[in-house]
Amino acid sequence: MIARRIWRSHRYLRPFSSSSVRAPLFRIPEYNSQSSSSPASRPFLVQSLSMKQVGSHFWGSRSWYSNEAMAIDSNSGLIDVPLAQTGEGIAECELLKWFVKEGDPVEEFQPLCEVQSDKATIEITSRFKGKVALLSHAPGDIIKVGETLVRLAVEDAEEDALLVTSVSPTGNVNPSGSEPKAENLVGALSTPAVRNLAKDLGIDINIVIGSGKDGRVLKEDVLRFGGQKGNVGGDSISTINSNFEDQTIPLRGFNRAMVKTMTMATKVPHFHFVEEINCDALVELKHFFKENNTDSTVKHTFLPTLIKSLSMALTKYPFVNSCFNEDSLEIILKGSHNIGVAMATEHGLVVPNIKNVQSLSLLEITKELSRLQHLATNNKLSPEDVTGGTITLSNIGAIGGKFGSPLLNLPEVAIIALGRIEKVPKFSQDGTVYPASMMMINIAADHRVLDGATVARFCCQWKQYIEKPELLMLQMR
Repeated sequence: MIARRIWRSHRYLRPFSSSSVRAPLFRIPEYNSQSSSSPASRPFLVQSLSMKQVGSHFWGSRSWYSNEAMAIDSNSGLIDVPLAQTGEGIAECELLKWFVKEGDPVEEFQPLCEVQSDKATIEITSRFKGKVALLSHAPGDIIKVGETLVRLAVEDAEEDALLVTSVSPTGNVNPSGSEPKAENLVGALSTPAVRNLAKDLGIDINIVIGSGKDGRVLKEDVLRFGGQKGNVGGDSISTINSNFEDQTIPLRGFNRAMVKTMTMATKVPHFHFVEEINCDALVELKHFFKENNTDSTVKHTFLPTLIKSLSMALTKYPFVNSCFNEDSLEIILKGSHNIGVAMATEHGLVVPNIKNVQSLSLLEITKELSRLQHLATNNKLSPEDVTGGTITLSNIGAIGGKFGSPLLNLPEVAIIALGRIEKVPKFSQDGTVYPASMMMINIAADHRVLDGATVARFCCQWKQYIEKPELLMLQMR
């Protein structure tokens, strides 16, 4: 037993010498101090080696910490967690809300906040266990990729937890092993809104004496401090009675994306093709589906049949389901029919798309459309839901209006606006007047790819499938 313990001790406590040190399995990245990019933008794993002298020998112990999407303050042991890349081409996001507040304990993979890019809403989770020391931004702020979101005070780690070693400016290991004081980690306790107010008034919130619980700095404390220093007037605390002042509303999220896409669309030569479609058969088909519906979670509307019939028409006219590469002057015919549906939400206009409509049944399209509408209403669409579209439907008739003149949703080459279905008098060939359910549609097309004759033939084919659904059933797979 004694020999076994000695052997184990010898196994783990080998003398440190230059001949016994093996080269690391990987190279630790070296950074140029003159580089403008922050360490947070360069993810890597760092293996640290701390040394301790015992007698004439040195003993080494290794610990690991991850530098992916973080920066470590070596003087205080804090970790700055910046906004990571949330998707291809995303340079900034809007902070929607925090799930934590300063002083809260945080577990690994616990949601920290929710951000919204031009494409989707994403939850940011913590990779570390510790305590929230500082929230760097308030809801509504626009945060660049790489900017610090939150500062965490990481707890002491055991064998399989994260270990962050406090290092003195000279690079030597801190022999005291003492934890930093709480006031050095957290600073002034306050909400992001109060911090933002102090920042706008040019006040260092760390020197404001808080009157809240545990010394928390409140809004009144900042305004009072600003009044003493002359930063704000005495009547700033009172509410504004006038409701007739101008307001500046910054564009965020999907509204911000719409500015970019519509600005690009106006540079593309459009033309429009307007047609009216008799929807009597479509109305009867919807009524039949509703009467024979056995699933209470499924709500039948006109749109799934319009989407499926559109896919059938695209099969015969593939150039309408394409995109244009302006750099190489090439047309890319899309193999999948990913049909987007424009949805107006309180968060802005968003266009999720139903993937591979050519392979879906009417019932599958109905369920997928319902799923996308639910996610759009709750601002929970993923990047996959809103990317990869090949053609777009804009159902303005659900709100009102006979027809509209849509702009292209680039890089797609066609978009279709659907007017409302309404009863109008029509004349038969013998002069008899009869009521008909008519719908106006307006197809906007990229004239660099499509000509008027192609769009007219495509529209006639789609119209035939809508007015005679039996033809649609005959050719469906």
